[in-house]
Amino acid sequence: MTSYCGAPPLPYDWFERWNFDPALLVALTAAAAVAMRSRHPRLGLATVGVLAVAFVSPLCALTVALFSARAVHHVLLVAVAAPLAALALPSRGSHYLGLAFVASTATLWAWHLPALYDRALGDTAIYWLMQLSLLGSAIWFWRSLFASPPVTASMVAIFAMAQMGMLGALLTFSRVPLYASHAASTLPWGLEQVADQQLAGLVMWVPGVIPYALATALIARRVWVRAAGTA
Repeated sequence: MTSYCGAPPLPYDWFERWNFDPALLVALTAAAAVAMRSRHPRLGLATVGVLAVAFVSPLCALTVALFSARAVHHVLLVAVAAPLAALALPSRGSHYLGLAFVASTATLWAWHLPALYDRALGDTAIYWLMQLSLLGSAIWFWRSLFASPPVTASMVAIFAMAQMGMLGALLTFSRVPLYASHAASTLPWGLEQVADQQLAGLVMWVPGVIPYALATALIARRVWVRAAGTA
């Protein structure tokens, strides 16, 4: 079975490969309708916009050719769309922050295991299981994080930043190709598979940790403001 996003695009045609899957467009429209009724509709619509970039734009096709594009895709899901959704639909409690952190981390790492990753790229059902589990577990994590006491939240945000950076570092320093799905798809782009894999690691290691760093800084600022207000 071919990848949900189609065959690997070439450098001269990838920007024409938009995905207008009717089921996807209906789902995004429904999500936009829910976003408009959320407490923070602009954040909700921003979430839908990020998801449209991930699944409708030519990035979807590019992820079939380049693992580095897949890394961008995953960062958009778990570190951009998920926190935006969590802010749009805030949680009232944070009793399961530790469990949410473990679940989201395990989900992210599991889908980067070569066997699972290659299976997802070759089977549409497993592909969507990957996307929905990544997004769903990340939204759970961010909602729990934002609802937690500041000190606890800042510590867990640092752990989350560390695990993202660690996964990126492992990919960056790997000297062997890990994913059969990209064995030949990177060559038309002038990249050896290992170089593309290392670039993916850098995406996760550097820009991938920025949302977690921002969350940590915002939480620390909240603690400082509260402390200043009670002084």
